[in-house]
Amino acid sequence: MKKVTGVMVYYYCVCKRRLWFFANDISMESTSELVGIGKLVDETSYSREKKHILVDESINIDFLQKWKVVHEVKKSRKMDEAAKWQLKYYLWILKNKGLDVEKGVLDYPLLRKREEIILSKDDEQKFEVIVEDIQQIIEGRRPPEAVRKGFCKKCSYYEFCFI
Repeated sequence: MKKVTGVMVYYYCVCKRRLWFFANDISMESTSELVGIGKLVDETSYSREKKHILVDESINIDFLQKWKVVHEVKKSRKMDEAAKWQLKYYLWILKNKGLDVEKGVLDYPLLRKREEIILSKDDEQKFEVIVEDIQQIIEGRRPPEAVRKGFCKKCSYYEFCFI
């Protein structure tokens, strides 16, 4: 059984088919211009912070402030809901590891905006279901059916779904 990662939670919220491709090592991100831009934003933002803290081989935290505030850097708010759940997953994992993390912050350096994220008891219960659902999807023999969404044409997996 594969460990559920923060990226998997993000893809679960965005597109379950993309989640399956990613989890089954079918990666198209290396050819995506948008992914390249996102990596550049990540590399050039918050350069004074200790970045990319890997925890339990399942979450890769962009940076931490005094082990109390978890930061996740995004280039835009287009997938805002997925980014929130990814960050909440980080908070949930850290809490389950016994760390007393206060909150998360979504950082949008290109927009010069930030959003504080708190993990609620309700969110914690939802993760029990989400993690189980992700496991079922990624262990499936085939990817879920393609569901056309507004952002599909810009997705690096578009050709796998609609061509």
